Amino acid sequence: MDRITLRRPDDFHVHLRDGPAMASVLADTARRFARAIVMPNLKPPLRTTAQALHYRDRILGELPEDAEFEPLMTLYLTDDTPPEEISRAKLSGRVHGVKLYPAGATTHSDAGVTRISRCFHTLEKMEEVGLPLLVHGESTDPAIDVFDREQAFIEETLGPTLERFPRLKVVLEHITTRDAVQFVEVTGANVAATITAHHLLMNRNALFMGGIRPHHYCLPVLKREEHREALVEAATSGNPKFFLGTDSAPHARAAKEAGCGCAGIYTAHGAIELYAIAFEEAHALDQLEGFASVHGARFYNLPPNRGSITLVREDWTVPETLAFGGEALVPLRAGETIPWKLA
Repeated sequence: MDRITLRRPDDFHVHLRDGPAMASVLADTARRFARAIVMPNLKPPLRTTAQALHYRDRILGELPEDAEFEPLMTLYLTDDTPPEEISRAKLSGRVHGVKLYPAGATTHSDAGVTRISRCFHTLEKMEEVGLPLLVHGESTDPAIDVFDREQAFIEETLGPTLERFPRLKVVLEHITTRDAVQFVEVTGANVAATITAHHLLMNRNALFMGGIRPHHYCLPVLKREEHREALVEAATSGNPKFFLGTDSAPHARAAKEAGCGCAGIYTAHGAIELYAIAFEEAHALDQLEGFASVHGARFYNLPPNRGSITLVREDWTVPETLAFGGEALVPLRAGETIPWKLA
């Protein structure tokens, strides 16, 4: 197969940043995806519907003139997010989820939730109105090994929360383990998961090949090969509970190559192409359209996209760096050749 045509896909988890940084990376996402769930972890975070809608306006203002792209906004859940804000978000028609960051779990999560019980009234309202909870599923207990934090979060926090709120729509984002795959598979239709291209393509060895590789550092961190294989199996299975979310997260090169480097991998420059590599390696290119263009839209109750994109088998070399505001960022597979190209 040398040519693949897909219904225009969606990215159900992306970081677009803000200001000049956003202006540098936005076109990469808009070129490949019709819609994207945009993360709210700016500084300061987007805690209210009004803040999310103002951010939406800034995104639309930076789009190329010929772009057909819709940002799907989210709120940042805190210990004191009022249920009334959930009602405003739902009524806006522009806010499509509320993001749960355990406090301290990842980039710009310091304002996140310190204890899930403090959010019960808010979660009750979300369950009532059908607004999904988008979960960064990692324990922040320092006693738990970094490679076990997803499993611990599922057992200690997510499972009990769904027992209390059995109709709450939940997306467990950027899953990384067989445990997460199995949890999503056996729970109700109200629970789904996104999977990134980098977690499909790499295991934790990629962090240490030839030395420390800071541009392969993300959270949740890459896991063992057995977990990567479980993710590939889930993504290519045709199960509608699993769909595309890049978690593309740009950071300036200096912020990655630092004494305490930032977590995040930039993949928007070749996102759908990278997924095509993973699906082809699994002999499952016929499942890519469902994963990228159908399952997520159905879960979010969105209409299917019109139009299509085409990938052709043509080698191209990823630039060593890309512009990022006034700085540079290093994209995934910088300097390497990718065999699929967006036509």
